[in-house]
Amino acid sequence: MSKLKATAAEALADVLRDGMTIMSGGFGLCGIPTSLIEAIRLSGVKDLTVISNNAGVDGYGLGVLLETRQIRKMISSYVGENKLFAEQFLSGALELEFNPQGTLAERIRAGGAGIPAFFTKTGVGTLIAEGKEVRRFGDSDYIMETGLFADLAIVHAYKGDSEGNLVYRKTARNFNPVMATAAKLTVAEIEHLVPLGEIDPDHVHTPGIFVQRLVHVPNPAKRIEQRTTRPRSQKEAV
Repeated sequence: MSKLKATAAEALADVLRDGMTIMSGGFGLCGIPTSLIEAIRLSGVKDLTVISNNAGVDGYGLGVLLETRQIRKMISSYVGENKLFAEQFLSGALELEFNPQGTLAERIRAGGAGIPAFFTKTGVGTLIAEGKEVRRFGDSDYIMETGLFADLAIVHAYKGDSEGNLVYRKTARNFNPVMATAAKLTVAEIEHLVPLGEIDPDHVHTPGIFVQRLVHVPNPAKRIEQRTTRPRSQKEAV
């Protein structure tokens, strides 16, 4: 059976259900699976737990799922770019499980590797440690963090073949590779679909064994959170 689907909606059609846990790749707006997020929005599925470094921005990325109140809980490490996120969290409409960024990445990696839990020094003696097992190794205390594993992972890749072998481009690599390993089903949107065998095996970031479905999304919009510029000097303008 072909992994390639005609649309993002088709790729997710029999997968989505209320109350499920979804991992969404990307960092800020870099490397986010925009088409798959939009398909989730249009499906109307609700009460979602979403694992992502952040929640996009107002009106874009995962921010569109906050607008429709389809997300019940976020497991994240940074949420500072989204005013709606803050409003829903402060009002009690949105639950947040906050993680140091390295801890979040390691929890996802552990989930993909079948590791149920690990100990880390990060967060010892802070609010992060509340309610967690603390164990002493050598002269230091460590807190136990559990691995994360989702029902669905949605990722964005720069290039891929029909078997789901994926290549990410530069910083868009971020959380996508680890999330692709840490879910029951992984769906990837790819910018460039290439023939099987064209990708050098040494250049593959995510092997196709981790990817169950694909959708080809050429020329996707690529936004940034903030664009900061300064006036050009007369010398630069010449």
